[in-house]
Amino acid sequence: MAGDKKLHIVMFPWLAFGHFIPFLELAKLIAEKGHLVSFVSTPRNIDRLPKLPPNLSPLIKLVKLPLPKVHNLPHDAEATIDVPYNIVQFLKKAYDELRQPMTRFLESSKPDWILYDFAPYWIASIASKLEIKSAFFSIFMASSMGFMGSASTLLGTNDNSRKTLQDYLVPPPWVPFPTTVAFRYFEIMRIADGLSDDNSGVSDLYRSGTSIQNCDVVLVKSCFEFEAEWIQLLGHLYKKPVVPVGLLPSTTYDDGKENETWWWMKEWLDKQSKGTVVYVAFGSEAKPSQEEVREIALGLEKSELPFLWALRVQRGPTDLEILQLPEGFEDRTRGRGVVCTDWVPQLKILSHESVGGFLSHSGCSSVVEAIQNEKPLVFLALLADQGLNSRVLEEKKIGYSIPRDEQDGSFTSESVANALRTVVVEERGRIYREKMKEMKGIFVNKERQEEYVRSLLSCLIDHKKSLRVANLELANER
Repeated sequence: MAGDKKLHIVMFPWLAFGHFIPFLELAKLIAEKGHLVSFVSTPRNIDRLPKLPPNLSPLIKLVKLPLPKVHNLPHDAEATIDVPYNIVQFLKKAYDELRQPMTRFLESSKPDWILYDFAPYWIASIASKLEIKSAFFSIFMASSMGFMGSASTLLGTNDNSRKTLQDYLVPPPWVPFPTTVAFRYFEIMRIADGLSDDNSGVSDLYRSGTSIQNCDVVLVKSCFEFEAEWIQLLGHLYKKPVVPVGLLPSTTYDDGKENETWWWMKEWLDKQSKGTVVYVAFGSEAKPSQEEVREIALGLEKSELPFLWALRVQRGPTDLEILQLPEGFEDRTRGRGVVCTDWVPQLKILSHESVGGFLSHSGCSSVVEAIQNEKPLVFLALLADQGLNSRVLEEKKIGYSIPRDEQDGSFTSESVANALRTVVVEERGRIYREKMKEMKGIFVNKERQEEYVRSLLSCLIDHKKSLRVANLELANER
């Protein structure tokens, strides 16, 4: 059982805040059980992580490994939030240069396990040589992973491997149940560069396929209550244990020091009617285009609903495309709407009773945060797996996607306004508002989350026992 032995677990996420936070939430849950976690990233990223609760600080060691310098990567750029999308490939190249520092750290710390992300495809083979067990931890939904296929499919070494971009536009033949989960044309075109080798020298498909192929166990941020059929499919595709770790709802440590940004936001939100405010945010990874910003803004204006928009106008200081709001927009919506271009306390905003809907990119963490606060969702997928997330969530009536052109992904301000009014205030959108209350019991259930963590730790300890027995038998044979 999980209480028989205390483990030392290393966590090694990709350099993106949408990845850091699920890894950190899992780290906190593991540390609560008395196990030691070494959370490894670069100095600037470690310094930007949310503050840890004092009772867990002794059990979560934050390990800083300096990010190697590579050509074309700006100074101080250590996460995807710091660079334009086209520069992320150089961030991956620098990340790969952490191979030697990570090897030295593993040699000196001698952990029981390393839990790693899709990007460090090289870490499992290093861990194996050092007799350290490895788990690939996918922060993506099980449905997205299932849609992408087995390790050999990702690596292009079997008959099911996709040959053209058109193959991504339909549900794959290995999914044995009805589903709408597939990319739309504009979605796959936006990430086509990740399907082939980029300037990092390695495609995202190869990174993911090798990460799955070489690990001992696959962990997935999901639960049987939400994606049972997809989790079971992953076990069939990967031919190795697939362990759901729960949906990891976000938690924050409140040290009693209110952020100044929250002070004025709360003051403004307090003045709005209950359940009427639209909160708009697209996470740390995705950045809408200038044309998309224009239509979103005009749609908010036409909806006549109050709104709070967390708008990232720039991805780091080297991003030359600085987004602009339509001329006169702020004057026309003054008092009814607020646009904030700095960091915002998303959990606090979503927990406020005046917020009645969330216009989101359908990123996993944002979806869970919306459901834990019972805020109905309107989707505008922008990047990566977000389109796939939208499909499975729409299947379950958890959200409503803004209608878009299938080829170029364009949409109109009228479609934005109609979608927002439907989900937030109109009778025909009641199903989405009521679904939030129903899903909260699945997505945010402390007892069930505890069960998933206990099951995970039992699996990790049992695997370590099996390895020790195998090594002992081998030694006796010699």
